Amino acid sequence: MGKLYDKLTEDYRVKEGLKACINCGTCTAICPAAEFYKYDPRQIVDIVQSQDDAEIEKLLKSETIWYCGECMSCLTRCPRKNAPGMVVMALRNLSMELGYFIESEKGRQQYALTKIMSENILNYGYCVYARTFKSEDHPEAGPVWEWIEQNMEDVYERNGANLDGEGPGALRKIPKEDLDELQKIFDITGATHRIETINRYSMEKAKELGMTPQEYFKHVFNDTEKNHLND
Repeated sequence: MGKLYDKLTEDYRVKEGLKACINCGTCTAICPAAEFYKYDPRQIVDIVQSQDDAEIEKLLKSETIWYCGECMSCLTRCPRKNAPGMVVMALRNLSMELGYFIESEKGRQQYALTKIMSENILNYGYCVYARTFKSEDHPEAGPVWEWIEQNMEDVYERNGANLDGEGPGALRKIPKEDLDELQKIFDITGATHRIETINRYSMEKAKELGMTPQEYFKHVFNDTEKNHLND
């Protein structure tokens, strides 16, 4: 039994999600991610069960563990009630804890995702905040969102929202005491530590690539250099 395997089995998601895999492949057959990506949850579980630290380390540094959508279709079909999706969550957690996530393109994207969502939550109280969702960063939103950006107050008022307003209503301004409480929740649950860990390893990678923090953010947010889809 290797050290990485020992760390994995400390995670309740491995204890809950991996009971008695018979390697039947039903999880892969039902998996939406496996249909589109180079992804096979059966192989992931097989590697974890092997307890081979070298192979587990490859997984932690790979693109593979970032393809799962955590939909848990695998759990609904597994004849032994295993949940490969929960095993993947544990692998992702360990990959970020050890800094292995920066070795894969999909893993590095955790920096952008964490930065955007955590800052929105802690600064505004929302995972997605209208004023930080910029059309220049999201060309997939098309010209409609660009128009909404230019007419934001009018659009949200017409739709009954209370954008940044006092009192009740959708997208209302969240009081500072509530934002302070959110920060305390992040601190107590370990989310703040996780953000700091991701930032630290990401800045090390940025330095290795000769990029400023801003350049690195745009790089991981916009650039896809590998083919992640099935041929």
